[in-house]
Amino acid sequence: MRHLITKVAVAALLAGGVAAPAFAFDHHGGGHAQMHSSQTIVDVAVGSPDHTTLVAAVQAAGLGETLSGEGPFTVFAPTNDAFAKLPAGTVEALVQPANRATLTAVLTYHVVAGELKAADVLAAIEAGGGSVTLTTVQGAELTASLQGGSVILTDAAGGTATVTATDLDASNGVIHVIDTVVMPQ
Repeated sequence: MRHLITKVAVAALLAGGVAAPAFAFDHHGGGHAQMHSSQTIVDVAVGSPDHTTLVAAVQAAGLGETLSGEGPFTVFAPTNDAFAKLPAGTVEALVQPANRATLTAVLTYHVVAGELKAADVLAAIEAGGGSVTLTTVQGAELTASLQGGSVILTDAAGGTATVTATDLDASNGVIHVIDTVVMPQ
């Protein structure tokens, strides 16, 4: 029931039916927001020195064309430092051709269909009574909540990531930078 309410709240938000709270994220640590970018999500990531591991993983999974497609998409983009937090050898193993399906599942777990700006996410958290459930392109759910002034994503395994930069616009969606790789179960 909460998931259905969340979808309705987000739909109303995107249609302009719910006012966003006054809280705003800082724009830092991953690039600068652009008002009307002609660059796709992949182009924006390629241009960021903080996302070289993500770009390599997207290329290894064969997702470059998909994430350069029409969208719109909301991408929670882990930094190089986020990937470095994974156990030693994890990234190297995931980018091997034999593990392409697993890598694709991990990467698409960071993508939500539709464009959710920071204000949209905050308003949905408020409308959800403190959290909102987001269904990822991978099919599993992420929970977004507000803790200490930061948006926190909680993955299916209970791991958390903090959103560190928001609203990096692309022609086919928006990127929010996160400090930890979230994992589907």
